[in-house]
Amino acid sequence: MGTALAAALIKAGHPTTVWNRTESRTGPLVAQGATPAATARDAVTAGGPVIVCLTTNDDVRALLEPEADALTGRTVVNLTNGTPGQARELADWAAAHGVTYIDGGIMAVPQMIATPGAYILYSGTDEAAFEVHRPTLAALADTKWVGKDPGLAALYDLSLLTGMYGMVMGVAQANALIRSEGIPAREFAPLLTGWIVAMTRGLVAGGAEALDSGRHLTDVSNLAMNKAAFPNFTRAFAEQGLRTELFEPLQDLLDRAVERGHGADGLSRLTLLLEKD
Repeated sequence: MGTALAAALIKAGHPTTVWNRTESRTGPLVAQGATPAATARDAVTAGGPVIVCLTTNDDVRALLEPEADALTGRTVVNLTNGTPGQARELADWAAAHGVTYIDGGIMAVPQMIATPGAYILYSGTDEAAFEVHRPTLAALADTKWVGKDPGLAALYDLSLLTGMYGMVMGVAQANALIRSEGIPAREFAPLLTGWIVAMTRGLVAGGAEALDSGRHLTDVSNLAMNKAAFPNFTRAFAEQGLRTELFEPLQDLLDRAVERGHGADGLSRLTLLLEKD
């Protein structure tokens, strides 16, 4: 991802200095016009925003702490995936050293960087600094500012990825079930794609409206109906020789919802059962 980000900056005509913990990885970027930095300090003092994209935020902290004095008065844009708490901790560390900190969540894979459809979420206490650097950051992907709490970009990022991984689990189980009778996954894929798209429209927008309004009652597929029907899934999985653990927690949620008197509600009610009392 770091290579994709740097390549996008170079292609857009921004002077770009690159440094990598594995020096050989900067070679292709230098060939494209980047200036190589011998050390991390050389990179952070080269000018412009300091854009960081590493594996973890622990790596970011380990990289930046020795360079704190060189970063004073500079803006760090951290595009490393992490938690809201980690982003807030880094923001506090940066503020204590006179560093402007902007956190980012990349909603794209490397191949999507600098293409339509890719966007990056940003948050931080200094929105004015973000606006100063927005033209540069726009070379990477569409920019979406989500608030002055430094943890919000990570919160949005992980919330969106949570929805994606939930879909990954469902698709994996669906493919395992259809393949259990020798039906090719590619034959099933168009049906599954159309079904997911059709169901997602109502599930996402309708669920959001129900949660924000507090009105969960439904006359379509209520929780009592889902509770009664759901054992068919795990039973079918077992009959077809498949593992069942991905879906078992949903049965537990449905059971608890009905036991608490929410049988007439829609699936949006399940969100509240995931929240701590």
